[in-house]
Amino acid sequence: MKNGSRSFEDDPRPGRPSTSHTEETVARVREIIRADRRLTIREVAEDVGIAFGTCQKILTEDLQMRRVSAKFVPRLLTAEQKDDRVSICTDLHERAQNDPNSVITGDETWVYGYDPETKQMSSQW
Repeated sequence: MKNGSRSFEDDPRPGRPSTSHTEETVARVREIIRADRRLTIREVAEDVGIAFGTCQKILTEDLQMRRVSAKFVPRLLTAEQKDDRVSICTDLHERAQNDPNSVITGDETWVYGYDPETKQMSSQW
């Protein structure tokens, strides 16, 4: 603008253009993350052979991903938990047969709660 030009296009800049941020690289990062969502940015960058910042940009901007940490993770029930669930359901069924107004039903989700060793270990993309 100082020299009187009115172009809104970017002027060429000195230096090498980025060659690591390509469609193939984005596809490779997507493939690696879908295989194991608990990998760190550094591990993905090393696997693909790109810089940490480029990998971070691909994950956050191109793939629209963010890191989340989970406290409750759905797990398979143990044999003891299955037996407890059967006995509780049988007891509730008997109560409902004897007095229909004594049981309130609703939707439920059975999850196994555990304390992860570190927040990093429980986070995933």
